[in-house]
Amino acid sequence: KSFKLTFFLSLSLQAKMSRPVQARRLEGIDKNIWVEFVKLAATYSTVNLGQGFPDFPPPDFLKEAFVRALSGENHMLHQYTRAFGHPPLVKILAQFFGKLLGRDLDPMTNVMVTVGAYQALFCCFQAFVDEGDEVIIIEPFFDCYEPMVKMAGGTPVFVPLRPKAPEDGKLMSSADWQMDPAELASKFGERTKAIVLNSPNNPLGKVFSRGELELIADLCEKHDVLCISDEVYEWLVYDGKEHIRIASLRGMWNRTVIIGSAGKTFSATGWKVGWTVGPNRLLQHLRTVHQNSVYHCATVAQEAVAQGFQRELKLYGKPESYFVQLPKELQQKRDWLVQSLDAVGMKPIIPEGTYFLVADISEFKSNVPDVPDSDEPYDSRFAKWMVKNKGLAAIPLSAFYCGAHKNNYNHFIRFCFAKEEATLKAANDILQKWKQEKTSP
Repeated sequence: KSFKLTFFLSLSLQAKMSRPVQARRLEGIDKNIWVEFVKLAATYSTVNLGQGFPDFPPPDFLKEAFVRALSGENHMLHQYTRAFGHPPLVKILAQFFGKLLGRDLDPMTNVMVTVGAYQALFCCFQAFVDEGDEVIIIEPFFDCYEPMVKMAGGTPVFVPLRPKAPEDGKLMSSADWQMDPAELASKFGERTKAIVLNSPNNPLGKVFSRGELELIADLCEKHDVLCISDEVYEWLVYDGKEHIRIASLRGMWNRTVIIGSAGKTFSATGWKVGWTVGPNRLLQHLRTVHQNSVYHCATVAQEAVAQGFQRELKLYGKPESYFVQLPKELQQKRDWLVQSLDAVGMKPIIPEGTYFLVADISEFKSNVPDVPDSDEPYDSRFAKWMVKNKGLAAIPLSAFYCGAHKNNYNHFIRFCFAKEEATLKAANDILQKWKQEKTSP
């Protein structure tokens, strides 16, 4: 009897313990490219051009604003502020984006502050996407879009940007990566709830043209689809390109949520201040998610960002504006890295925006031979080999594709050029030495 009792108790305990602990919405999305590559870069790299953050400081006026907020007389800046955004920040954001969009914005209902653009995205998917809803994602895409859609119960539907060969002798541009209009139209249907637009695009640096945006806008109107417009790199456009806000197009304001980031705008990614701008009919649902998740964002950081925008509104369009100066500086860094990569045989795709640059590694394939029947995309193995053996960190482009398409564009890697001159020079030294090793007998 004692043995039987112990046996059945053991079976009962095993049965209880075999029940899944995690929620079903987490299945298949536990892996994260950044966790793996940040660890590799920290362990092996001497030069990290992988993760997307500047290694130079934010502008002095922003740091000084933070210090004033932190050490000033207003002790309430150390306490909770309004949950949906510090009043001075939502007020200036409403003024600033109202000017850009050509409409009057209510700071209390048309703007919401979030813990970085990342939380803004999470709020959008949780607020709008139901079980069975489809969300169109343009490939390559910032990697969190797919798991966030799945966590909300939705189904991601992918439409690729496809490269067109440039004229002989010219380097490819991010503008050469385009959607097929018929293919895009075929992805819209009765179950389509939203499309995610990221312009300028991470990782390619593509700045969507007015024609491309009008195509998306027409389809959104025709099928009554929402647009989640990730515009965190809105100020980082080059070569005289224009960032066009899709919400400014006819019929799009009422169905678009714009997402922005102080981290990218002011080169302060660690502050984690983001925002959403849009109609109250949409933002009211984001507020429900926000109040039941993080509830509140850091007050001091919001105060400093508010002061940064107040300065930029006064200087809007003038040469001394940070929003004018930063892209000029970054375009020089971009051009320098383009020349450096091209000189060693890594063919760069010249980005129209962002601080990322994708390069073709086909000529370096002899360094890292193919592994037959490997599930891991080639560019992922190459990037790991490069950081371990050359000390240079970059991110494989396949990380920005869904599982079924990861091997379609597996001979590219992404570099971040928002770095100090010394960092870029160190990367160039590694590449030059590598080239010499390849060509020496």
